[in-house]
Amino acid sequence: MAREMPPRRSPVSTESPAVGPTASYGRDTALVSWLSRHQNRAALLPQLHQRAVEVTGGRCSLLFEHNRRNGGLQPTSGFGLDELRTATWRPGTTEAGLIAEAFALQGPLFVADANVRMPELAAWLQAPTALLMPLQLATRRLGLLAIGFDAGASPLGDWTPAVEIADAVVTALELFRLRRNEELQRELRQLVDEVSAHLTMTLDLRGGLDLFCARATPLFGADRTCVWLVDRRSRHIALKASTDGGNPSLQLDVDDSLAPAAVALRSTRAEIQLGPGDMPISTVTVPLRGRRRALGTIVFEGVRVETGGEVDLLDRADELGLQLSGAIENLQLLEDVIRSRRELENTFDSIAHLVVVSDRTGVIVHANRAFAARLGLTRADVIDRPLSECIGPELAAWLNSFPATEHQPVATLEVLDPLLKGPFMVTVTDLLDRDGVSTGRVLVARDLTPQSRLEVEREELRKRLTQSEKLAALGQFVAGIAHELNNPLQGVLGHLELLRATGAFPKQLRREVQTIYREADRAAKIVRNLLVFAGSRRLVKRAVSLTAVLHKVLALRVGALRSLDIEVVRHYDDQLPRVQSDPLLLHQVFLNIVMNAEQAIAESGRPGRIDIAIRVDAASHRIVTTVRDSGNGISPDALTRIFEPFYTTKEVGKGTGLGLAIAYGIMQEHGGHIAAANHPDGGAIFTIEVPAYSGRSSSGRERHTAKDTDA
Repeated sequence: MAREMPPRRSPVSTESPAVGPTASYGRDTALVSWLSRHQNRAALLPQLHQRAVEVTGGRCSLLFEHNRRNGGLQPTSGFGLDELRTATWRPGTTEAGLIAEAFALQGPLFVADANVRMPELAAWLQAPTALLMPLQLATRRLGLLAIGFDAGASPLGDWTPAVEIADAVVTALELFRLRRNEELQRELRQLVDEVSAHLTMTLDLRGGLDLFCARATPLFGADRTCVWLVDRRSRHIALKASTDGGNPSLQLDVDDSLAPAAVALRSTRAEIQLGPGDMPISTVTVPLRGRRRALGTIVFEGVRVETGGEVDLLDRADELGLQLSGAIENLQLLEDVIRSRRELENTFDSIAHLVVVSDRTGVIVHANRAFAARLGLTRADVIDRPLSECIGPELAAWLNSFPATEHQPVATLEVLDPLLKGPFMVTVTDLLDRDGVSTGRVLVARDLTPQSRLEVEREELRKRLTQSEKLAALGQFVAGIAHELNNPLQGVLGHLELLRATGAFPKQLRREVQTIYREADRAAKIVRNLLVFAGSRRLVKRAVSLTAVLHKVLALRVGALRSLDIEVVRHYDDQLPRVQSDPLLLHQVFLNIVMNAEQAIAESGRPGRIDIAIRVDAASHRIVTTVRDSGNGISPDALTRIFEPFYTTKEVGKGTGLGLAIAYGIMQEHGGHIAAANHPDGGAIFTIEVPAYSGRSSSGRERHTAKDTDA
């Protein structure tokens, strides 16, 4: 069982130089010719095997290539064998030791008892004796060339021809590796360049990945190619592209242990998942990894892996995954930058204030949409124009008062600008770069028009609140007086009614008693009105139709309207909802307003017209009624006090000054509002707003658009 070594004079002694293309052995011109003529390793290696068997006197030869991924030895070609087994050889301890010794000697190692010392290799070779030829380029192991001998074979005295064959195999493996790498790089570069160009021009990731799948499928001889990308927020991996279209909404959990696309995310290199049984069809998964995180996975399905070509296939897949990862990450970074810029621009344009940025020379470099719109221009028209041309002279002079070369604190100015068309509160600040150096100015102009409008509305609300407070205080006072007056008045009216019923007074006093009764009854009505004004009367609310209330009011005043030659025109919206109200009090409000309109037209001394319109304000869910007359209008002094109690413009004895004050109080109790104004076309107009009833709409809907002269 002894292991026989070549004699010291042989070039394979322990002192011999490394075996390889640069070894100082004799040259075989036939080998060099083979290497120069053959472009395909499948055609060259069998000839080298046959030559190795011939020069060594063996009967078979087997080439193992080193698998850099798993450290095993992969049989790739042979000669004189009944069968070439394709499984990876992982030598045992004894076999690995002999192989390591051969690489340490850097020369042939003859093992006479291979069937005992290296049983696995003997089984591969189907021979009891073996010659181990280490294949090494510098310090990189390429593989092992094993030559099998019949039993009882003796080692040769000179292994130089065998070493030359080993050199030729090393040269062939390296030459074809370089050729494959060059071809691979060319194909990959062409594919990646085409995909990158598409992504650059269109910024369409899905379209670029579809193109990638179509081009990569023939490159790997696959039946189907698909690309999955990670969604970091949902922790899913989604199908983005495939050669057959696929389901664009298909998603997998990133922790799925059964899906190849999800499993490959946790890998660092491409992997081959063999098909069932002895089928040569496999699935190749390629992880897509960016600089900081996993991006996704490429899955090649139905790949036909050639025997001994696994390493080259995986190297090609890794290189393709690396190139595609860079293209995807660059596009994602570009999309992030574009999205961030759009968000900033949208934020900038969403600012309601006018914002403009100028450089140190006063030229506009950026402006928001509000600034350009205020000038009646587009943003493109504003850029690169001098700021002084876009603002008024007062504001421009104020900005010029600040030296452009000095850092300025925040400054503000309230100005009425003619070019910006309105009053503004202007704030100017320095535009600073990353180093804190001023490179321009940022001007922000806040429109004061809404603030002025708000102040007017606030003043109006303050007046209304004051009016309500005055009415409330006066109501408490009036309520007490009204109750005190009501009792004696009821006594007077009761006794007068008794006297009238019994006739217990002289006939010549009948007229005077009737006058006393009428004035006492008038005083009682005033007291009742005072109680209503004070809120002592309890409201009885129900669903009421405003059109019905107004119909009754106008029917009551039809005689007076005809006598004064007053025309009534009504405009009612269709499908008016009802209002929740006390019908008697609502009747009193509209009766008072219509009678005031009659008196205003009568005072003008000419025939007139009363326009009544009812509409629904959907925004506030209110019913809005307007009553306009063609009289002389309301004087400015009276307009501010028209709803004050006991204020009247009528002659003494013709008005109490409580009618509109009572109407105002009734509207307040109903949650509504009443207002008076002068119409631009002449006459006064009263606006009454009442909350709409949330129940069903009125069944008695009607619309009057023609002149109603019967009222």
